[in-house]
Amino acid sequence: MKKRVTILGSTGSIGRQTLEVIALLSDEYEIYGLSASSNVELLAEQAKRFSAKRIASVKPMEGLNNIDVLTGEDSASELARDANADIVVLAISGIAALKPLLNAIQNGKRIAIANKESLVCGGDLVDEALVKYGAELVPIDSEQSAIFQCLKNGKREEVKRLILTASGGPFFKLKLEELSGVSMEQVLAHPTWNMGRKITLDSATMFNKGLEIIEAARLFKFGADKIDVLIHPQSIVHSMVEYCDGTVIANMSLPDMRLPIQYALSYPKRTASLARPLKLEEVGNLSFFKADMERFSALKLAYAALNAGGGYPVVYNGANERAAELYFGGIIDFLDIENAVAYAFDRYENSKMRSINDILDADFEAHRLVDEFAAQKGKK
Repeated sequence: MKKRVTILGSTGSIGRQTLEVIALLSDEYEIYGLSASSNVELLAEQAKRFSAKRIASVKPMEGLNNIDVLTGEDSASELARDANADIVVLAISGIAALKPLLNAIQNGKRIAIANKESLVCGGDLVDEALVKYGAELVPIDSEQSAIFQCLKNGKREEVKRLILTASGGPFFKLKLEELSGVSMEQVLAHPTWNMGRKITLDSATMFNKGLEIIEAARLFKFGADKIDVLIHPQSIVHSMVEYCDGTVIANMSLPDMRLPIQYALSYPKRTASLARPLKLEEVGNLSFFKADMERFSALKLAYAALNAGGGYPVVYNGANERAAELYFGGIIDFLDIENAVAYAFDRYENSKMRSINDILDADFEAHRLVDEFAAQKGKK
């Protein structure tokens, strides 16, 4: 029988590429459910093309015969709870993915996860649910997928460190003072990856990599002292694992998100993919640079949030999320993003995250503090 797949966030970049993979592997997989927050036209088109059984949308939808339509703010969470899917692909962006993730875990099946924020913020709640219901998390992010695959080459006690690679975005060679005048067009011109607007901005600020540091700690249960970052502009080596004997196992391919998506669906099996094969003789040189924690304060703050625990990872994510909104709204400048997060980080009073409400409260406080930062900046 074909495996039934639900894609939460099917109209986004990861969702669309997942559908490309499903189309390629149509003998093995079929779409059960799809969800989207606002792009109902594309959602309806996808549902018809892939014969979805259920769809979820924040907005009302009509004219879809023989398809069960869920609507409203909690529709994606309701769809995630549906146990008829064998695999749930979590491609919703932001902290909004946390409740769907927790609901999907209750089915005790595989969750192919492309959302960092739900793991960064969910922390112990996600871990406890995974243990209770026996669900399986397989990462889709290229870096985490690489670590996941490289860890298959040794025992946990043999691991010396996880090495996350970062493209460095378009500005990693520029000095801090040179960034004050960069345009939004420059910020959104990623040198190797074609991604959504928010994640492209996070790549330029390195907050994306900061979130991945915390995410890697959550996924693989290693402490901050065993997670390093290297700048690798070519984006060929997606991440590495160093073992106690000095061996370093690297995962390499041309930049193409369809590869980790397909592996998350088919693991532990590998099949032919849509990705163009890597030919190292054509790539030429591969370069690596140590990540400067002072230059990239987003990384320094990420390690601090991971070590502090409690609500700090939530504040790290929430403050960055709000700062990005203000940047795209023209209210703060590019360099203000890390300053806004640091401002929120310094003023947050830490507490334990015992429930979703605790997490949402910390997220709200992070947003409030960033707004406070922006208001003070506007008065100067």
